[in-house]
Amino acid sequence: MDINYTDKKSIRSAFGRTLVEVGKQNKDVVVLDADLACSTQTQVFQKEFPDRFFDCGISEQDMIATAAGLASQGKIPFAASFAMFATGRTYDQIRNSICYPEFNVKIIGTHGGVTVGEDGASHQALEDVALMRNIPNMTVIVPADCKECEEAIKFAAENQGPMYIRIARSNVCDVFDDKYEFDFSNANLLEDGTDVSVITNGETLAEVIMAAHILKEEGYSVQVINSPVVKPLDGATIIDNVKKTKFVITVENHSIIGGLGSAVCELLAEYYPTPVHRIGVNDEFGQSGKASELMEYYKLDSKSLAVKIRKYIDKYRLVK
Repeated sequence: MDINYTDKKSIRSAFGRTLVEVGKQNKDVVVLDADLACSTQTQVFQKEFPDRFFDCGISEQDMIATAAGLASQGKIPFAASFAMFATGRTYDQIRNSICYPEFNVKIIGTHGGVTVGEDGASHQALEDVALMRNIPNMTVIVPADCKECEEAIKFAAENQGPMYIRIARSNVCDVFDDKYEFDFSNANLLEDGTDVSVITNGETLAEVIMAAHILKEEGYSVQVINSPVVKPLDGATIIDNVKKTKFVITVENHSIIGGLGSAVCELLAEYYPTPVHRIGVNDEFGQSGKASELMEYYKLDSKSLAVKIRKYIDKYRLVK
């Protein structure tokens, strides 16, 4: 799979543009923000539909409760804020006011993971996927690039139920072309291989693909699976492909506790016991720094991933 790693685009801008697109198609789509419309790019919708945009101020709990009220009257609310605030400050409201009654609210967490950068640990959501996938009736989606983000937003607008969609602050390169269609029910096998199955999503997908290409030149065969839907997880596709390698590595810009890695471990432990190594942020907070520096520090960049994956493959070969 060929990717232009030097041409990166704003996934937040793609989110803002797509909100306008779905807003034009459905007058019931409304958007809420918590005084961060410029950062989340909901300002694009605000300019197009000022009467359908609600700035709730620095009051995320009120934003979620208001979204629940709008949904109860047939609206399709998209409530956006930094992932840390959209999920952490609002957990009670999401659980009891949205997921319990199964209201049709879409929560968009921008600025997920360590690539929030200089804002530091207080703003770096490393637990948001874990929080959201733990709640009954909640769907969790982590798109990798602009096209997948656009498709996920359209899917959310057209389908019922609570959803959490997590996007990055940093610009991302295109993994998928214009022909890509988001398939809610299926994970995607992007690179086939026999040594290991690497399961990932979000902005680490491009890094994993690059790492797989580095390792291919060294004679390693790395299978790459994109799993944008963390809940409900596509267990069938994952298990079918893991049967080829019988060894799994998960990679995510999130804590290794409770996110994609945990979801994969839970699946395989129950249905196809397989060795799994989780790569992400260990049980710790983030810190301040440039996004690229932090990706390297937490060993989520392609070069560091190639080193780790190689080490795990070599170790697995010895114990097989």
